[in-house]
Amino acid sequence: MPQSAAITPELIASLDEESVAALARRLEDDDYPNPFGGLQDWHLLRAVAIHRPELARPYVHLVDQEPFDED
Repeated sequence: MPQSAAITPELIASLDEESVAALARRLEDDDYPNPFGGLQDWHLLRAVAIHRPELARPYVHLVDQEPFDED
């Protein structure tokens, strides 16, 4: 996904198992030229998890946020 691409319903609808797996691999590898690429991929995977959970189910660990204690 290009850096400036908006997350639209059409984009989410166009994704398939293979493209979501590639997205998850990029997130797991965490090898982005800048932090914004990873953040954009995370937001996309989160949107997929909300709108098409069947595609994101194997990768839910990448979008789950664990509560943490800052103390």
